[in-house]
Order: sequence, then structure tokens, then C-alpha cells
Amino acid sequence: MPEKMRHAILGAGGVGGLVGACMAHAGASVTLIVRREALERYPKQIRLESAFGNFTVEVAVAAEVPPVDALWITVKATQLEPALAAFKNPDSVRAIVPLLNGIDHVALLRSKYGANRVIPATIAGEMERVSPGHFVHRSPFARLNVASAGRDLLGSTLDELQKIGFACRFVDDEPTLMWGKLVFLAPFALSTTAADKTVGEIFSDPQWRALGEACVREACAVAVAEGARLDAEGVLSAALAMPGNMRSSMQKDVERHNPPELDAIAGPILRGAQKHGIEVPATKKLVAGVEQRAGLTTRLA
Repeated sequence: MPEKMRHAILGAGGVGGLVGACMAHAGASVTLIVRREALERYPKQIRLESAFGNFTVEVAVAAEVPPVDALWITVKATQLEPALAAFKNPDSVRAIVPLLNGIDHVALLRSKYGANRVIPATIAGEMERVSPGHFVHRSPFARLNVASAGRDLLGSTLDELQKIGFACRFVDDEPTLMWGKLVFLAPFALSTTAADKTVGEIFSDPQWRALGEACVREACAVAVAEGARLDAEGVLSAALAMPGNMRSSMQKDVERHNPPELDAIAGPILRGAQKHGIEVPATKKLVAGVEQRAGLTTRLA
């Protein structure tokens, strides 16, 4: 009988809850890493409501990362540095799999823990924590893409997640993997947040739709200049297939007066555009709209 895979989830929010609950449901060993002050009262059983099924599973809970096969980092980009304080013994972890929004975190983690240990990955879907240990997966899909370097270690894990309902694949080309999510996420997050509308309402409004589509094309132009193999029309077609009631996590953060992941999501596009001499007026306009709605005084664009 194959040995049970050991996973730790650093960041018990929507993404971490979905991934951790599904892995535990599939029979893996899962440890959720939570703040030390929350450790004693955190539930040892977590509950997931999802299109993939509703279930309650047992997990371990700890304040520090234990020895595991894979550490999945699922915190907000704005919380990454303080969260890493719980990761005290990197040599006890075989692989680090970050599922953060954006791109820049990959270089940061590799500088700290070594290039070979960090396996870039992306996840797409709408999921959130509604209370400690209770998670809701609202979109009918969850797409998990992982760099091909993780195939040997994580192949069986992705197989199990796929059986539950995830769409999983390994991607050979790292720029395409990382930018492939960002060119989709950034226009979605920026437009829904700036307008405070669902994705369906964005597409139903000619002005907001035009701005969002222009942002997709700008993001793809920067991505291609950065070495990714992407097509703007394909991204737009995929966006049109999104459920109309979807809302972005950035939109929810602004509603709750939490810091939005603006630099992580829009920053790579703006910095890449400056680097390659690409004009991105739609992206800048949407960023300014988010900054205004969030009451930010420090301007990104």
C-alpha cells in the first residue's frame, strides 16, 4: 500500500480550505497552519460546501510547519512575509507549492528556500472562508495548474483532486503557467472591483466590458513580451464562459476594508509594460478606480 502523502497548508482561507479539505477527503494527511493565538480554539474538523460535494474531514492543526512532502502556501500576497515566520525548518519540507495571486512571489520564495524546492502553481475559482474551519467553494470549477517539475511528487495528488472535480494539469513552460492566470485574473479582479459589479454585470455594460477587454489585451501583450505563449482572443473567450454571478476576492477585500492585492495582481503588468515600452491605459484606469474605491493614498499606476 503506498505511503500516505503529507501536506501542510499555510493560509487557512478560501483557497487553503478548499485544497486542504479535498486532499483530506481523498485520504492524504493534512495539517493546517494557523496563528498561534488561534491554535487552541481552531476546529480539528473542517467543513467544505462545494459543487464537488459537501463534507467534513479531520485535519491536524499547528502553529508551525511540520515535516511534510508538500507545503502549499495559500495566503494573500499581502500576508506572505509575516506568514513565513511559521516556516522555521525548510529542510523538513520536500517541496513548496505557492498558490498566491501574482508572479513576484516565486522569485522571493526561491531566494529564501532554493530554486529546486519551489514548484510554481496557480489556482482559479471562487472560494472563501466564512468562519474558522468552514469553507465555501462558490464557482462550479476549480482549476489547478502546476509546473511540470512537480509531476513526480504531486502526480498522485493531482489525480485524486481531479477525481473529486478539479481540473488539473502540469505545465512545462513557467512564464505561460504564471502569466496564463494573471492575464485572466487581473482584468477580472480590477474591473469587478473598480465597478463593484459581478462579471456578468461587467459584460452587460458596454463601457465596463470595453475597458475589461482592453485590459486583457494589454496584459497579454506584456505577457508575450515576458516570454509567455498566450493569445488574447482565447483569454477573452474563456472569460465570456465564466458564471455571471462570480465576484473577485479583490472586490470582497475592498468591501471588507482589507488591503487589496493590487501590487501582486496589477504590478507585474504595469512594471512589465514600462520595461517593454507597452502602453496600458485601460489597466492604469482600472487600477486608479480600485485605488479610489479602496481609499488608497499610495498610487500604483
